[in-house]
Amino acid sequence: MAINKYLLKLAAPVLMTGVLMSGIQANTVNAEQAKVERKTKRVPTLRSKVYDQLSRAQGLADAGNQAEAFEVLDNVKSKISSMNSYEQAMMYNFYGFIHYEAENYDQAIAAFENVVLQQPIPESFEQATLFSLAQLHMMRGNYDQTIAKIEQWEAIQTRLYPNKEIPAKNLVLKAQAMYQKQDYAAASQYINAAVQQVETNDLGFQVDEQWYVLQRAIYFELKQPEKVKDVLLKLVKKFEAPKYWIQLAGMYGELEQEQKQLAVMEIAEQKSYVATGSDMFNLAQLYYYHQLPFKAAAVMQKAIDGGKLAENERNLTFLAQSLNSAKETEKAIPVMMAAAKLSETGELYAQLGQMYLNMDQWNQAIAMSQQALEKGGLRNEGMSHLVIGMAQFNMGEYNQALSQLAKAQEFDGSRGMAKQWSKFVEGERKQVETYASIGNQV
Repeated sequence: MAINKYLLKLAAPVLMTGVLMSGIQANTVNAEQAKVERKTKRVPTLRSKVYDQLSRAQGLADAGNQAEAFEVLDNVKSKISSMNSYEQAMMYNFYGFIHYEAENYDQAIAAFENVVLQQPIPESFEQATLFSLAQLHMMRGNYDQTIAKIEQWEAIQTRLYPNKEIPAKNLVLKAQAMYQKQDYAAASQYINAAVQQVETNDLGFQVDEQWYVLQRAIYFELKQPEKVKDVLLKLVKKFEAPKYWIQLAGMYGELEQEQKQLAVMEIAEQKSYVATGSDMFNLAQLYYYHQLPFKAAAVMQKAIDGGKLAENERNLTFLAQSLNSAKETEKAIPVMMAAAKLSETGELYAQLGQMYLNMDQWNQAIAMSQQALEKGGLRNEGMSHLVIGMAQFNMGEYNQALSQLAKAQEFDGSRGMAKQWSKFVEGERKQVETYASIGNQV
């Protein structure tokens, strides 16, 4: 009993193995295991004099005196010829553990490899060491070795307990290794089996969050967005993390289910999960797409005012367009003006010209359109000439208007409309001239 209690201290801290947190197992032997092992092979005992030295090394390592701990172990090793297989395995196990604590992972692997080479040793001890090796190999990027060690563990388990299923933790570690090897089909098989095993057990256990994260990543690599969405629904329901709500909305967008995408994002917004500038911008775009420009503008204004989004050309332009679409043109104009000053082209000044034209502010429409032409880089220069011509017509400047409309006809994008306006303006001019002639005769 003293040995088993002490061995509980051999459980190493948690290891990062890819996307899964897994702990090196304590090398303990429970009653059932011991009973089975006595039937399979005779295991020598760990003598107290060896145990005392190993315990001393452990104490030194726990106190941070790793160099002294290694000296004690080296002294024990110098007498290796007098030690039985179990004692030698325990000595190497201590070497491995202290090397692990010192972050000497390759030396830890070498030491744990020596543990399993010593035979006979308790099979539960061998299994715990094999699992530790699998984790360490995973951490070092040795994915084939990870799988090999897990399968050695499973071979012992199948021989001792032929009716027991492979534990989910083994399947997950295999899935991680396969994922890193980019064998996504095999990774999917293992992670799905692990998740199903835990989801269907009667012990009340919950699937580890990171298992779902791995499963989601594998489905993503397999280009199975529907299954990615299903896993995200579980993550949202079970773990309620903001990032899962945002990712779920994104997957609905990927699946072209825009109404559900917007609904999820609105729920996330209500929960204050839409907190980053990029997420707020995406929500605003969704509102705009769904013809809710007022909400789009409100989100953009909130993001800019809160410093989540910069007052750059893109953001100011989108805010102005949202305000304009929401019939808030007077609010949109100063925002668009600020964006236009930041732009390298005159495109935004051209849009301002059209906005002023729609507001019947002819002089401003002309001024902005002229500024657009001066700055250049327009997608359709003819539209600015058209706006100027229409504004001049409304100011009664028919000849100037016809001159601008003639220029607008030189461009494909404005030719048709410019011709129609030219005919209209020409007709209006002639009518005005006729009235003037009659008035002079009278």
